[in-house]
Amino acid sequence: MHVTIDDAKKIIDAARKEAQKTKTKMCIAVVDSGANLKAFHRMDDAWVGSIDIAIKKAKTAVFFGMPTGAIGGLSQPGGPLYGIEHSNDGLITFPGGLPIVDNEGVLVGAIGVSGSSVENDHRVAEAGVKVVGVSDLPEHPWRT
Repeated sequence: MHVTIDDAKKIIDAARKEAQKTKTKMCIAVVDSGANLKAFHRMDDAWVGSIDIAIKKAKTAVFFGMPTGAIGGLSQPGGPLYGIEHSNDGLITFPGGLPIVDNEGVLVGAIGVSGSSVENDHRVAEAGVKVVGVSDLPEHPWRT
């Protein structure tokens, strides 16, 4: 199951409104459960470099079913995932990417946000996810 285009529009709209509250210019990407770009919005004057980062944050979150910031914690020198950012044509391992899990606990996609501090990126991503579901996957035997 994939995030619908209607839900992707709601996610982007909610994230954009939160970005406006933080007085930042963001790039917001929504990918489906296969990590394919479903919807994208670049606010006026948002950094061009944030386009790629937002998309990669969303892909990273869906590839591993966890927030990008959590992957970042595991990918530090000496950590169990050290160097993972070099896989999958480049991952982003700092906050701003969140899985999108529907009300039945199914991973349907992810959001990636870039354009400000990682705290603001994460806050904006959370606002987007909230309108359609949650960002935490239920426990599963293969999840660490």
